[in-house]
Amino acid sequence: MKRRALAGAALGISAAGLLVFGGAGAVRVWQLKQEVDALEREIQVLRVEADRLNRTVDRLREDPALVEQIAREDLGMVRPGEKVLKFPQEKR
Repeated sequence: MKRRALAGAALGISAAGLLVFGGAGAVRVWQLKQEVDALEREIQVLRVEADRLNRTVDRLREDPALVEQIAREDLGMVRPGEKVLKFPQEKR
């Protein structure tokens, strides 16, 4: 009888340990899965952005008119002898 009680107690302690530590392990696995999912989504977004940037680089290498447009619009560059008139922007 004493042996059976001791075995039952050992089984109970083992079960309690599994519930406490096994549950924490399951929670940690779930957290890690969520983190992996978030990182995979971020990787996909970055791949799309990298593709867009690669297409832009290709266009800049192949289209001198695009380079000129960017130089004029974004950098305010002009050709020698050109005059640029700038008008104030309308407030909305």
